[in-house]
Amino acid sequence: MSLNNSNQKVAETREQVRQEKKEKAKAEANSGGKRRRIRIRLIPLWLRLLIIALSLVVCVILGAMFGYSVIGEGKAMDIFQKSTWTHIIDLIEHE
Repeated sequence: MSLNNSNQKVAETREQVRQEKKEKAKAEANSGGKRRRIRIRLIPLWLRLLIIALSLVVCVILGAMFGYSVIGEGKAMDIFQKSTWTHIIDLIEHE
């Protein structure tokens, strides 16, 4: 008997939930449309763009250091010297 009573209470509760959802939907339809969610961003758009730009610069620098030191067999810190870049540009333009 108690199992039957608990099933009956669950069924009543389900019906109540369905009825409340229907009432909410009707109230929203009568009030002029759908509710819009407000989106709160944890990281603002300008900060995201700044992070992407900085990470791009860091990746380019690290890539140049890796390429010059490992592939070119030079010193990694030499990429910060102007003479290195003029030499690289001269090699590219003359060939």
